[in-house]
Amino acid sequence: MSQVLPAAGSVLQRSVAAPGNQPQPQSPEDDDRKVRRREKNRVAAQRSRKKQTQKADKLHEEYECLEQENTVLRREIGKLTEELKHLSEALKEHEKMCPLLCPMNFVPLPRPDPVAGCLPR
Repeated sequence: MSQVLPAAGSVLQRSVAAPGNQPQPQSPEDDDRKVRRREKNRVAAQRSRKKQTQKADKLHEEYECLEQENTVLRREIGKLTEELKHLSEALKEHEKMCPLLCPMNFVPLPRPDPVAGCLPR
């Protein structure tokens, strides 16, 4: 099995090369532990990358749905704006013909005083 040496100036190399810290020969158990740890880390990294990809995919799907909904809502706004324009024009035409709705002829009816109806006579 080939041994991977740490890069020059790395924390691992400095801690091993520190004075009074002579490198100890690796036992087979240490090698096995290191291999298991690396494998476990590799699997965890794969799981993390997969989770991140799934999250990005979900966000992209949500974005697509929101874009479609936005398009539908914009169309609805356009239709409602046209309907408002049409109804406003129809109301203006109706007001020309209907003297009851004319603001000049409209006289508010007197409302009875709600308190007066409660007082004894």
